[in-house]
Amino acid sequence: MSDSSRETAEGAGWGEAERGAYRRLMPDHVERLFWFNPKTMWAARNGVLASWFGDPTGRTRSRWVAQQAAAGAPADKVIRRPEADRFSFMVIGDTGEGDDSQYAVVPGFLKAGQDTDFAVIASDVIYPVGTADDYGTKFFRPYRDYPAPIYAIPGNHDWYEDLGAFMRVFCDDAPALPAEPGPRPLTRAWWRALLWHRPRPADERLLAQARKLRPSQGQTAVQPGPYWAIDAGPVRIVGIDTGLLGTIDAEQGAWLREVSRGPRPKILVTGSPLYVDGEHHPCAIEGGGTVDDIVRDPAHHYVAAIGGDIHNYQRYPVDVAGRTIQYVVAGGGGAFMHATHTIPPVSIANVTEDDFRCYPLRGDSLAFYSRLYGRRLRLRRLFTLTEAEATAVIAERLGIRPGRTPAPDTRVTRRTRLVATLLGAGSRPDRGPRFRLPVKKIYTQLFSPGSATYTPPFFKCFLRLDVSPEAVRLRCFAATGNRPQELDPPVEDEVAIPLT
Repeated sequence: MSDSSRETAEGAGWGEAERGAYRRLMPDHVERLFWFNPKTMWAARNGVLASWFGDPTGRTRSRWVAQQAAAGAPADKVIRRPEADRFSFMVIGDTGEGDDSQYAVVPGFLKAGQDTDFAVIASDVIYPVGTADDYGTKFFRPYRDYPAPIYAIPGNHDWYEDLGAFMRVFCDDAPALPAEPGPRPLTRAWWRALLWHRPRPADERLLAQARKLRPSQGQTAVQPGPYWAIDAGPVRIVGIDTGLLGTIDAEQGAWLREVSRGPRPKILVTGSPLYVDGEHHPCAIEGGGTVDDIVRDPAHHYVAAIGGDIHNYQRYPVDVAGRTIQYVVAGGGGAFMHATHTIPPVSIANVTEDDFRCYPLRGDSLAFYSRLYGRRLRLRRLFTLTEAEATAVIAERLGIRPGRTPAPDTRVTRRTRLVATLLGAGSRPDRGPRFRLPVKKIYTQLFSPGSATYTPPFFKCFLRLDVSPEAVRLRCFAATGNRPQELDPPVEDEVAIPLT
């Protein structure tokens, strides 16, 4: 097995490694996605409008679910699969940018997942707005050689065109929802409707051609709606749709409580992680309560909660009344990389820095961004840090043991400290929040969304879960875009989750 980033810098993708062969899988022409492009920002405006004028997601979701029920979808929304007591499945989150950062993941994903029974996409199948015309290059083409079904839960970007394309692809070509009467003039709903981004008509020929890339019956997944459960072997996998704003409506909440009952071990898959960046985000349910209340209830027997949306890997083993629930972030499947070097030293829910795992390592994240902004600002000599320098300054600033030890002669200079500060690296808690918090807020809100890059290492990742009656073996595999990690995807994290 090849080295991981915790073992060597070469395992992280640094050095003179040969670029992988993933570009052979890509279309001849790839339209780069620039998040600060005014056209892109305007097309993706519905999340902002929902926060200003009220979120219509719950109403629209309820209509989709009712339409699927009328078409014969099971009332309990449970997909019953034929797997035996031992089976495997893949989880990959936030996939669909359609460029190098997505296709670089594909060779390792296919290699690690070649004998798995199905896969689940956890959030944001298609960027930037989930349009049907993008499914060819951002879903069907990259995963054309994955032989098993792929299920999905939508992310906020899939909702930017009211989920129409998602429902067509994953829910048996669900027809568009009929139009509803317009709201009363000059109300909040009227202003929202006036400014709302509407779905574009799909190019039916293009979509039909795309479907031919995954043509076999064995590759077909039909799910009952945007949220669902899968019964497979000894576990139930529960997928929830957190819509535009990271919450769920009362109707879905009632279903979640019902489908969570019983002693069968359960794994939650959600578009909004419950623990992320050292913080707890329990996910509100309309009408009261939270998703995490349901996960923590011992009567429901959840053993893990896996969320997309944040484009990296994180794991928090949280003790809940004497049992451990693994809270995982797994959104590194193909979009730009969200920084990990802005995560403060972890101390939450009795999870310490020694228990916490992330990928990329914080030092690699800082080195990645220093190179990126060194190029963009044409200040390479000032900004660019070696991976050893970045690792050393992170260890000094956060007071943590680095995941990979830098060379003993690595010096932390005033320049490396300045770059770490400018790029949002925090300080240890005993030094206080005087400067760290404002910088982190500015950095994560302004810099990260434009952080796409097209040269390795990309620091992408995906999960494989191997289920037996006794335990679930969860592994996080890395994809850097370099040849060594493409041929032999390294395991960046591994944990055995007991089921009994």
